[in-house]
Amino acid sequence: MWLVCSHRCGGNLFRALFAEVDVDAGGEYQSHRLVQPGYLCLNCGAPAIDLGQVPEAMDEDEEDDTVPTSMDVLCPICETLVAVVPGEECPNCGAALEVV
Repeated sequence: MWLVCSHRCGGNLFRALFAEVDVDAGGEYQSHRLVQPGYLCLNCGAPAIDLGQVPEAMDEDEEDDTVPTSMDVLCPICETLVAVVPGEECPNCGAALEVV
């Protein structure tokens, strides 16, 4: 984890927003868990960003960039050249197309 202030104020103390804290009967801290990541800068109150998650997010973006491309196929039924994504039907007659 590498937290920084989104306003770049230089603060280095942050508050976890969605943390559950467990205490004993005397009120002494026992443990905690983060329910959802979310932090505030205690210096200026701006949201904090976890720069430690940037490489992970970039890897996810690269995986999501695989968009199927359309191909020109001659429909065997209506004999029309159509641009379709693999698995689609002919937009003119609805025939199943086989993209090789």
